[in-house]
Amino acid sequence: MDDIDRFLQEDLNGEGDVTSNALFTDETASARIIAKESSVLAGLKEAAEVFNRTGAKLQKEKEDGSVVTSGTIVATIEGPVKSILVGERLALNIIGRMSGIATQTKKIVDNCHKINPDVNIAATRKTTPGFRRYEKKAVELGGGESHRFGLFDAVMIKDNHIAAKGSFKQTIETVLQKVTNKIIEVEIETEEQAVQAAQMNVDVIMIDNFSPKKAKETAIKIKEVNPSILVEISGGITPENIQDYAGFADRISLGYLTHTIKNSDFSLELMK
Repeated sequence: MDDIDRFLQEDLNGEGDVTSNALFTDETASARIIAKESSVLAGLKEAAEVFNRTGAKLQKEKEDGSVVTSGTIVATIEGPVKSILVGERLALNIIGRMSGIATQTKKIVDNCHKINPDVNIAATRKTTPGFRRYEKKAVELGGGESHRFGLFDAVMIKDNHIAAKGSFKQTIETVLQKVTNKIIEVEIETEEQAVQAAQMNVDVIMIDNFSPKKAKETAIKIKEVNPSILVEISGGITPENIQDYAGFADRISLGYLTHTIKNSDFSLELMK
């Protein structure tokens, strides 16, 4: 059972759509999915699979990643009425959620690239359980980057690791001795920690919850020690303040992209 099967099971629970089953037998229909506001489209591939599982067929009229305006028909659907109605809400939820993330990501990326075309905007692990792969895909469709997907694919030494270990330097040394072939990132809370981490040649230093002025000063010191280290800014980053950091950061990560976004509005209209 994959994600789409689980999502459908949540709606159907082994009994099916009791309303549609009571009203319809083998009637067929056409439907269309319409954008109700300007958006970066995302989730059509997943919506097509939803309808494939329910017994209908989605034809894309627009591609994921494209910018659509209000009133645009993004897809048409053909098949049994029951099959269309079973998949309707799940498909719209996926498209709406992913498009909302892609849309806001693009706005933030575009605004930051006006200041620094080389800065990358990244998601975090502050995602909806069970839906992370789709939220991070939506960030990428909006021009951002996924960052690490989970705890398994990169090292990120955070404050609680250091607190539990008891020593900033020893924490990094232990990881460097034990972990190979993984990116090693360290979250720092002081300028002194930043310089020490840079001297130890980690791959990424995350400057966490610094003011723009202090973050810039710290980023300069890191690059003076080791210009190849990627400087990431995180902590308290919002659409309102992100441009204050864009000029000197290599990457800015913000949970806002996946935990505060409003869904884009799409509707499905059945055509007689």
